Amino acid sequence: WSRPSSSHTVQVLTQHSGSGEDSLDSLLNQRCPLTPSLSPRKRTTSQSKTEPPLLRTNKRTIYTAGRPPWYNVTGTTFKEAFVIGLCGGSASGKTTVANKIIEALDVPWVVLLSMDSFYKVLSKEEQELAARNEYNFDHPDAFDFELLVIVLRKLKKGKSVKVPVYDFTTHSRRKEWKTVYGANVVIFEGILAFANKELLKLLDMKVFVDTDSDIRLVRRLKRDISERGRDIAGVIKQYNKFVKPSFEQYIEPTVQVADIVVPRGGENFVALDLIVQHVHSQLEKVRRRQTLASAHQGQPLPTTLSVMESTPQVRGMHTIIRNKDTNRDEFIFYSKRLMRLLIEHALSFLPLKPVLVETPQGTIYEGRRLSGKRITGVSILRAGETMEQALMAVCKDIRLGKILIQTNHDTGEPELHYLRLPKDISEDYVILMDSTVSTGAAALMAVRVLLDHDVQEDKIFLLSLLMAEMGVHSVAYAFPKVRIITTAVDKKVNDEFHIIPGIGNFGDRYFGTDAPSDWYESDEGMDY
Repeated sequence: WSRPSSSHTVQVLTQHSGSGEDSLDSLLNQRCPLTPSLSPRKRTTSQSKTEPPLLRTNKRTIYTAGRPPWYNVTGTTFKEAFVIGLCGGSASGKTTVANKIIEALDVPWVVLLSMDSFYKVLSKEEQELAARNEYNFDHPDAFDFELLVIVLRKLKKGKSVKVPVYDFTTHSRRKEWKTVYGANVVIFEGILAFANKELLKLLDMKVFVDTDSDIRLVRRLKRDISERGRDIAGVIKQYNKFVKPSFEQYIEPTVQVADIVVPRGGENFVALDLIVQHVHSQLEKVRRRQTLASAHQGQPLPTTLSVMESTPQVRGMHTIIRNKDTNRDEFIFYSKRLMRLLIEHALSFLPLKPVLVETPQGTIYEGRRLSGKRITGVSILRAGETMEQALMAVCKDIRLGKILIQTNHDTGEPELHYLRLPKDISEDYVILMDSTVSTGAAALMAVRVLLDHDVQEDKIFLLSLLMAEMGVHSVAYAFPKVRIITTAVDKKVNDEFHIIPGIGNFGDRYFGTDAPSDWYESDEGMDY
């Protein structure tokens, strides 16, 4: 479905359900609280709220952070996010339309981005104008389009972004910014969503929400009076001086670039259904694990792989932890010993630079020191977390991050649900830890997350107690600069993607929990 030309814009037209004159008359007759004429002006557009990590509808939960695989077997993004732009006048119902689209899409990973987050920070003089209700928040100059384009472009490519949190009381950005990750669908809404040429290029579908001006004014009056204690005269003054002229000059003309015009906003179910049908036609379902399982068969192991020497000590510890009859205490004890050896082996691959130090005897010793800023450890929850103690025992004051990747039991695919990474991780060498790697699907996702946070590929070290050849090949093929380090590599993976002979579900054996027999070996530490 290609976008029609401006002269043939698709309009979903149904008969208008009446004007807002009666509602306006009744509202004007209400007794309204009075406020000082110089009370701080909070905003003129729909309020921007910090979205929670998920949205709950009557039918299901929709995640607004995280996502299933967004890359192909080469490790590159296979399809950009589908971006829907929602434009319309203030109080036209854009947010309502956005939420109804999200609920009807039946897509579990959606990001809702509000233009309200991108107001420019006001100068002292502009602050004073705003306090006197003399600053036009509905003009294009009020928005930071440059930052908005950068953020939306990154979201479209599946990268993580930091979105400003705007305080409408102080007309400034808060110190904390919220981190948002890419998704299948990005819904971007704002009064001037179509007012910038660079922004328009990023929108795959442009929807204009067309609501009667009387209804929009009634909604503004209700909102400003009931929620902000404004007087009617002040609200109408603002509307006539800034809101209405800006709508006529900058917003209403952009209806010409819209693909779909939706009269009556969220009440127009015919329009919403057409939008949802089109988005569904653009989305693809990709099965990652089956693709990985059939790739790279019979190839020699990559040069980026380093397997610890199978000394009698290492072989003996493997014998103990692979034995299904080993009790939990022994399993934990010998796993920890093996982890410590693995961490120390991995650190030998870090680049070192020569350094001269003076010994207590007053002589010079030519030593070595890390050539780089620092090391950060990142564990793939939950089983990868068991390796953190060994890492902290070897690297003093090391920073730690966590990535939660869980299996979707309907599709068998990994899904990213949570991540917490230290600040400025892009400058670090990263030790990425998971207990076992089978197909490499979870490891690929974790590496992709680090790359999206601007970590350099050659500074990523993937550590695992046990890997299957399939997983080694998958990671090395997608990310040829990532160093892969393990204590052993097993050749086979069965039809359920379990490593053979394997180690079993590492997480359950370590933590003493029982998993259903049909669980995949994934985020719970089982050969994934």
